[in-house]
Amino acid sequence: MSRPPTFTPPPGVVARPLVTSRGTFATLDAAPAGQLKGTALLLPGFTGSKEDFIVLLPLLAAAGYRAVAVDGRGQYESEGPDDPAAYAMEELGRDVLAQAAALGDPPGTPLHLLGHSLGGLVSRTAVLLAPAGTFASLTLMSSGPGRVAPAQRTRATLLTDALAAHSMAAVWEMMRAVQPPEDADMAGADGADGTDGALRARWLRNNPVQLIVTGRQLCVEPDRVDELAAVDIPRHVVSGERDDTWPVPLLDDMARRLGAHRTVVTGAEHSPNTDRPEATATALVAFWDRTRR
Repeated sequence: MSRPPTFTPPPGVVARPLVTSRGTFATLDAAPAGQLKGTALLLPGFTGSKEDFIVLLPLLAAAGYRAVAVDGRGQYESEGPDDPAAYAMEELGRDVLAQAAALGDPPGTPLHLLGHSLGGLVSRTAVLLAPAGTFASLTLMSSGPGRVAPAQRTRATLLTDALAAHSMAAVWEMMRAVQPPEDADMAGADGADGTDGALRARWLRNNPVQLIVTGRQLCVEPDRVDELAAVDIPRHVVSGERDDTWPVPLLDDMARRLGAHRTVVTGAEHSPNTDRPEATATALVAFWDRTRR
């Protein structure tokens, strides 16, 4: 869904494994040089990876927040099993709780959770499972109240059906035959260094079972807004001006139902984190700073 400009960590961003009680996860970790105001745990979307936040990370660190972007189980550089049950939404949510517990920040450090697209559905599951006080806030970025829009359900179904019948390499070639790289968002063509070869390398490292299960979940995810609204946690809904996965009016309504702070990033579409990282970072930091006060 997002198109990171590079997979090479910039200065101040370190690629490191995060060892948890539920396995080891690949992360990109950026720490502030001065006072630590809090930590942000960032979850990418369907077909994406931690690199979707690669420009955002140093901006958040410069504002005083440690920023840790993570590949979920079976996603890019994090290993995952071939058992479909391992990718149920509750299992992914429990992974997030394990990641939060393993970050190793000083006691009392506020932990802000952010999920982009599918990562937003995972992050809200984690909040619903978490003991009170685990997270200082929740940000849902371009992530809606339930299943994706009809056109995206069609695309996700075509992709998951193809993955169930063909190899990852074969599906990649099918996608390239029908979609140019710049338009293949649901097909996993989130850019890396502008080269098709780098995109293909990332695609091939995903566990196909993970893609099948989560792709199908995007088509059936229930509306859990009322459950989330009952949790005592500051909430933030962020999106671009246009979104084909969850229409912006639907996100506006979700924010109202949640009593959430609402940010629309000018000039961005489904991925404000890559479309307008500076404006997105400014909005995130302002929200997190308000929760500290």
